[in-house]
Amino acid sequence: MKQLTNKVAIVTGANQGIGFAITRKLKEQGAKVYAFDIREDADYGEGITFIKVDVAREAEWKTAVAQVLKAEDRIDILVNNAGVISYTPIHEIEMEEWNRLISIDQTGVLLGMKHTIPQMMKQQSGTIINVSSIWGSVAAAGVVAYNAAKGAVILMSKNAALTYAKDGIRVNAVSPGFIESPLTDAQDADLNKWVIDQTPMKRAGKPEEIANGVAFLASDEASFVTGTTLAIDGGFLAQ
Repeated sequence: MKQLTNKVAIVTGANQGIGFAITRKLKEQGAKVYAFDIREDADYGEGITFIKVDVAREAEWKTAVAQVLKAEDRIDILVNNAGVISYTPIHEIEMEEWNRLISIDQTGVLLGMKHTIPQMMKQQSGTIINVSSIWGSVAAAGVVAYNAAKGAVILMSKNAALTYAKDGIRVNAVSPGFIESPLTDAQDADLNKWVIDQTPMKRAGKPEEIANGVAFLASDEASFVTGTTLAIDGGFLAQ
């Protein structure tokens, strides 16, 4: 049985990796999905509408959300997945690099919630899933901006869960561990090996495994779940 039939969903960072898998999974579960990304080269297939959005730019959020509402008159699901990573340590990081990462990984999440929550309040229903990371809960050497942003995503999710519970809106975070994706493909091979070696299950996860968790949180099966962070990490954070 499809759990998300007739639901309208927005997924950011939908072009590849985890975001692409989430987009396809929500569609598979019956949702009408709007794929937001700055890149335009993905083949999403039928039933998924692409809108070019830079999540760090508020004006683009306003325009894109208005486009969704004009077509659908509702928004049931928001998945804030868009993100980038930086490996520069504190004493070397330039403000341009810091500001770029924070604007996408943290401010982009804020803007997504800011511009969809009013419609969800009007509906008195909705669910938001913000994609954090294991590095939002524990530190990794050098990745100061990513640690800062992903940690903020978890606390912003808890804040929103408490603030909007009375409006029928559920807000949760997902913390992926090491996942096979273009983002991790671009990382140093020795770093990737180290993270996998530290993962109790001794393997990388797949984007579809994150998508399965997101689909659960988006569904009515998670109707009593809000303000939590679901770690999908092969046991990494259990240590």
